[in-house]
Amino acid sequence: MDTAAAWQQLFETWPQEQPRVGIIVTTGQENIPFTRFMTMPGVIALERDRPDTSGARKVILALTAITAVKMTDTNDFANLSLLGFE
Repeated sequence: MDTAAAWQQLFETWPQEQPRVGIIVTTGQENIPFTRFMTMPGVIALERDRPDTSGARKVILALTAITAVKMTDTNDFANLSLLGFE
């Protein structure tokens, strides 16, 4: 499975019990905090809780540009099993 497909699967199957918050790290080393997201094939739309330096609150990003997702919630590590981790 390629990386974009793995990110697509992760975000599309994100369980309701898991908060939809975190930080996406891009291939350009940008950190994008998000409080909500929506997906469509190949891309993700992210909403920030406050604007970035250019005033943008929403970002549409290609899934191929994601290198990492940082989780900012304080749930137990075992809750990652809800996302499919074993």
